[in-house]
Amino acid sequence: MKASNTTGILFVCLGNICRSPTAEGVFRRLADERGLSPFLRVDSAGTHAYHVGEPPDARSQKAALARGVDLSVLRARQVDHGDFYQFDHILAMDGSNYAHLMQMRPADAGAKIKYFLDYAPHLNIREVPDPYYGGGNGFERVLDMVEDASRGLLDELQQLLRR
Repeated sequence: MKASNTTGILFVCLGNICRSPTAEGVFRRLADERGLSPFLRVDSAGTHAYHVGEPPDARSQKAALARGVDLSVLRARQVDHGDFYQFDHILAMDGSNYAHLMQMRPADAGAKIKYFLDYAPHLNIREVPDPYYGGGNGFERVLDMVEDASRGLLDELQQLLRR
């Protein structure tokens, strides 16, 4: 059961070692800067169990740390059915993960499932590309997208909290 005085945000990618932990770390930092952390519960997970218990990819950690975001304490986990009841917003990084989440979602669950980049419509793309098999600049690109979408989501949440 979710805590009623907080809004739960779960970021989801495939293995929970690149995109979703990056989103969790960046979002937490930006929420802290806005003083919104007491009102939020933030986590990340993967749709698959490939890396459960592992830290984020070293390249993700390095790129994030260069921007002041420490991902080293995070550990990969897999989405479970309880997440659909514990979180208000479950944010997918791409279409494959979105489809998987929609298929997993219990009919009576209250969580809203969306694409994370829906909060950055000016980017004109919906999917955060997986940087795992690409070069180093892919991690920088992911960080840019995640920062934009995090700001958009925080703007929306701030407006809701003012009501």
